[in-house]
Formats: sequence, C-alpha cells, structure tokens
Amino acid sequence: MSPEVISIGALLVMFVVGTVLPINLGILAFVATFAVGTASLGLHEDEIFEGFPADLFVTIVGVTYLFSVARRNGTIDLLVAAGVRLVRGKVALIPWVLFLVAALLTAFGTFTPAAVALLVPIGMNFAYRYKLNPLVVGMMVISGGHAGAFSPLAVSGALVLGLVDKTELHVSPVALFTASFVINLALSLLTYLLLAKRPVPMAERDDATADEDPAVTGTPDWRQWLTLACLVALVVGALGFHLEVGFLALAAGALLALVDMKRQEKAVDGISWSTLLLVGGMMTYIAMLEKAGIIEEISEHTANLGTPLFVALLLCFTVAITSAFASSTAILTAIIPLAVPLLLSSHLSAAGVIAALAVSTTIVDTSPFSTNGALVLANARGVDARRFYRQVISYTGSIVALGPVVAWGALVLPWS
Repeated sequence: MSPEVISIGALLVMFVVGTVLPINLGILAFVATFAVGTASLGLHEDEIFEGFPADLFVTIVGVTYLFSVARRNGTIDLLVAAGVRLVRGKVALIPWVLFLVAALLTAFGTFTPAAVALLVPIGMNFAYRYKLNPLVVGMMVISGGHAGAFSPLAVSGALVLGLVDKTELHVSPVALFTASFVINLALSLLTYLLLAKRPVPMAERDDATADEDPAVTGTPDWRQWLTLACLVALVVGALGFHLEVGFLALAAGALLALVDMKRQEKAVDGISWSTLLLVGGMMTYIAMLEKAGIIEEISEHTANLGTPLFVALLLCFTVAITSAFASSTAILTAIIPLAVPLLLSSHLSAAGVIAALAVSTTIVDTSPFSTNGALVLANARGVDARRFYRQVISYTGSIVALGPVVAWGALVLPWS
C-alpha cells in the first residue's frame, strides 16, 4: 500500500474515532504522526516535530490567558456593556458590527488570524452575556476577516497578487477583493438567518464559572484601566508594528496578574488546553504530510483528472479539504503555481479561477484545526465543549462540501 493511501487513510480513521468517541483528536493525531511518519514515510523524530505549530501554540495560550485575566477583573464586562450601548441596546446587531470591524482590520493590512485573535474573545463574551449563539458570532468574525483579506493592502491579497505577477497571467485586484467580500458576506447572511435562533449547547454553571463573572460597576477601577491600556497596546503592537500577538498577550497577562495576584491565581485555568492539544496534534500531522510531499502529490493527481473546467472544481475541493486541516497561506502559496499551467493551456478565466481558489482555501478556516476556528473553540464560554466542537465541525463540513461548488459556480463557470 502506498504511503499516500496510508497517510490519508490514517487521517480519516482518527477523524472518525476522535469525533465519535470521547478522546481528544489531538492525541490520536500525535500517535498517528509518529506511527505513519516513521513506519511509512521514513522520517526521523526531529523531522516530524519540525511541524509542531509553536507560533499558533503561543498565540492561543497568550490570547486565552490575557482574556481570562480580563474576565476575572471585570474589564470584559465593561467592554461588553460599552458595545451594547454602541448599538443602542440592539444586541442582534453585534455579530454584524464584529463582521465589519474584522473586514476593515484585514482590508488595511492586519493578518487575518491576528484580527480574529483580537475580536473573537470580545465576541464570545458578547455571546455569553446576551445569550447570542456563539457559533454565529465566531463564524461571522472569521467571515468578516476573510471578507477583507484579499484587498491589495492585505497580507493574503498581496500574496496572491504577487504570485500571479510572476506569471503571464493577470488578475484584477478589485475582482479578487470583490469576489472574497461578496461570498463571505453571503455566507455570513446565511449563517445568521439559519443559525441565529438555534439552541446553544449550554454547560452547567459551576462555582469557577461564576467566579469569572464579577458585577459590572459604573466606573472602572485602576486595574481595569490598566487592562484596557494593555489591550490597546496589544492592538497597536499587532497592527501597527506587526509584533507577535501571542507574546504580547502573554506579557500583558503576566503584568496584570502580578498587580492582582489574589484574583488572578486561577487565571491560567482559562487557557484552553484541550484545544491546544487538538490543534497541535492535527497541524503536526498535516505538516508531516506536506514535508513528505503527500499534499503536493494529491494536488498534481487532481490536475490530471479531466477537462479544465472539471479540474478547476477538483482543485477548489482539494484546497478546501486540505486547508481545513492546514495553513491556508501555505496552501495558497502551493496551489496557485500548480494552477498556472492549467490556466495557460485553457480558456478558463484566470481571475475567476484564482479568486475561486483563494475563496475555497480561506472560507474553511472555520475549522477547529485552523488558527481561526481554534480561537473560536478556545474562547467559547458557557457551552458544552464537546457539543460545541461538533457544531463547529458540522458547520465546517457544510462549507467544505458546498463552498467550493459556490465559488466555482459563481467565479469560474460564468466566465469560462
């Protein structure tokens, strides 16, 4: 049996087992990484562990720790109350405000995971406080981030346009940005209409949870002012100076804990360790497959399967499925060069195919195995973690199944 079949088969088996049985999928992924990597792919342990997502680990630890500290000293409650006043008490508008803020941040150069890391904790606290569906809030923040992610000023937009400029093809920056914005806006609208009224898998409140919810007072105390200053510094450092969000958040959280040690003694409990294990294991496994060339082989096989129009659809599905478990930036970097020969030898619209690939790659970042989805999972409050995880998986599965078809049908088919 070929290494390609073994590695993909192992991925499917552990996905089914981890979803059906009460065992963290990350544990299965670490075991499979070692077993498949050494026995089938011939990799050494050092090569296997090169794929561990240390940067994502630090980001999730730092952000969830900082906002755990901010919850315990009442700052998050103050921000939630201010947000409600901003929309004049119409809490149903909160997800749309977060969508627009996320789109603005990414359109003007913020890396999408950084924007999501800044907004998701705020959004999850809005959802918890005002009984909004956390799945809707979290997914709309992610969609908002991707709605603006392909502007010429954005990281993803500059990456895609830069890759295309190295070829004989031409893609309009306006077309790329508009395609991403419209499809993500439509996705958010459908998400809101279909899921906003759906029941939330609530967890039983316990003493620890109740201890994290201090009453909101009218005037912030000096600790809350310091927390707000740290949050502003986090935004400025991440957006203005492109500093690592995780390290900034850890530094801010440590400072706030030192000045409020009695109240922050259990703040580390707010770090979502189960999410870290899940994401760390899965991304290490996928990185191992990328290193062994399995992902590239799958993409190349897909490109040789039929007519150009059909191949474009298969490429959209390939990047969607792969990106649900791996870095969308890395997938974009790999897939666009593979699509160039197809575009040069056919009558397919270059702008349509490139935009469809870009949308198909990023629209699935709602997956709990990606940075954005993991942040939603890690920051959800007051929910049954296992049931909420299944909701996120089901939502992502629907997007993986339908998103590439929509992107292909809207962006490739009419212009080819």
